[in-house]
Amino acid sequence: MKAALLIFSLLGQHAMPISDRVPVFNVEGLCRDVSADDKASGLALAQDAGECLRDETLAQQQLSSVWLTVPGPARESCEGEAAAGGIESYVDLLTCLQMAGWANPTPPPAPPLRGASKIRNAKN
Repeated sequence: MKAALLIFSLLGQHAMPISDRVPVFNVEGLCRDVSADDKASGLALAQDAGECLRDETLAQQQLSSVWLTVPGPARESCEGEAAAGGIESYVDLLTCLQMAGWANPTPPPAPPLRGASKIRNAKN
């Protein structure tokens, strides 16, 4: 019986819970590491840890506003990519959703509403 369960668990899809809220990532360590690596590499435009944290926080805020509008499979896929290799990034998660067409940071301008406006229908 245990062997059968093991086979089914290995062959079947692994159920990964899809959360109704943006995942919680520890970006402080990531930002410190990225900043230290940039400086150690001698990059002229090395990113400061504070700038990295600001970018991650802004991405997290944008994700919070669109997360529930994204279908579960897209959230699951992008969350997996954003946390691959133990490196968790809200910027990567947002970028993945944007590339998939689910998280547009700037919505297209809405057409002007005319409807049954008295001004539009007034005869001059």
